[in-house]
Amino acid sequence: MDSFGSDFSSGGSGGKMDTGTIMEQVKVQIAVANAQELLQRMTDKCFKKCIGKPGSSLDNSEQKCIAMCMDRYMDAWNTVSRTYNSRLQKERARL
Repeated sequence: MDSFGSDFSSGGSGGKMDTGTIMEQVKVQIAVANAQELLQRMTDKCFKKCIGKPGSSLDNSEQKCIAMCMDRYMDAWNTVSRTYNSRLQKERARL
């Protein structure tokens, strides 16, 4: 029976991907999943905060509220991400 890695083709070494390539693909997939989750959470929170009565269009105040909410949400997400990554790097440096 073939090993797990033989299902992937990389054009070299008998059709098997090296561990580094697989890890990079996993990292990309995780980043995409994180971006999708961010967008979904931001949409849910800002919709609940800004849209009183859903209708066929947004009025000016709803548009402004959503834009501001999304900006604040992204700023907060970026701050948390930078802080988390900084702490991870410090922890790795200590090991």
